[in-house]
Amino acid sequence: MKRIQMVDLKGQYEKIKERIDSSVLDVIRSSAYINGPEVHAFQKELEDYLGVKHVIPCANGTDALQICMMGLGLKPGDEVITADFTFAATVEVIALLGLTPVLVDVDPVDFNISIDAIKKAITPKTKAIVPVHLFGKAANMDAIMEIANEHELFVIEDNAQGIGGTYTFADGKKQKTGAIGHAASTSFFPSKNLGCYGDGGAIFTNDDDLAHTMRGIVNHGMYKRYYHDVVGVNSRLDSIQATILRAKLPYLDEYNTARRAAARKYTEAFKGNAKIITPVICESCDCHVFHQYTLRVLDTDRDALLKHLQDNAIPCAIYYPVPLHAQKAYADERYKEEDFIVTNQLVKEVISLPMHTELDDEQIAYITSKVIEFVGG
Repeated sequence: MKRIQMVDLKGQYEKIKERIDSSVLDVIRSSAYINGPEVHAFQKELEDYLGVKHVIPCANGTDALQICMMGLGLKPGDEVITADFTFAATVEVIALLGLTPVLVDVDPVDFNISIDAIKKAITPKTKAIVPVHLFGKAANMDAIMEIANEHELFVIEDNAQGIGGTYTFADGKKQKTGAIGHAASTSFFPSKNLGCYGDGGAIFTNDDDLAHTMRGIVNHGMYKRYYHDVVGVNSRLDSIQATILRAKLPYLDEYNTARRAAARKYTEAFKGNAKIITPVICESCDCHVFHQYTLRVLDTDRDALLKHLQDNAIPCAIYYPVPLHAQKAYADERYKEEDFIVTNQLVKEVISLPMHTELDDEQIAYITSKVIEFVGG
């Protein structure tokens, strides 16, 4: 059996090695490293793939979130609602801009932001909602957009873990995640479903004026060199990362299909085990791209399970061990533990198993057998 990886980037690279290598060498020979033709070509190809009017490449996913908020004109004191159970970047940029983060609980089934919790958190100061398509599962965008329209709020999708997913609305309409809200951000961190070989990110929007503003923000506030029309930052996707992403984008659907297939095999192996709650798999749509395959384990020492798997050469991880409201950087007397019942339970129960495009049946069988060996049930 091949050595099990949490994410097998080398195996994925080997299958497209010739294209990657030749593309990178072409950029080096051209010396067009910043805002070169590869960046513009990738931007257009990603716009076509997502069915979105504007893609604004940038340096990383965290910058993408920050630039969305800057572009929308959010001001210090404005409240931004987001999920308590997610990576810190989402709340980090809210705090950095002097906005007021409002963390709320999540749904126990798909771990995404709770619709009821959003409704309870809205005040006259609320200006935006940031749903995270956590672990690759699309949030309930029907309900979120309805709430936003009712209260005249912006919606910024955090699509760092969900790229390539398709959301099916209640009326049957389909749209790629990241193309639904007023703006969206994504990350091209190497381990993402569409990852480069360094840092990278992008912003998506269908709003022409907003796109224009954000294109200036990413480039020091310039539309014409040395003329600074807006306050900006230095956040650009370099051409080498863009050419790698161009090489991988045609395979994104194939990669996500492989992830879904692996997820189904995991779930089938755990079927009927009363101590294991597997992720939601929707057979009728592509709303989950399985950036992570995350279990909940009941009546089990989760941390001991983690060690057991690691001792058996199975990499695994806890996403996330501490909720954001309990992090030292974001602690706030406004937060009450009774408002985070689901999140506080999840951080004790979740464990993420290896998930990537190169998983094979032998590896999945070994991983699942070792989980069941420890958990029982």
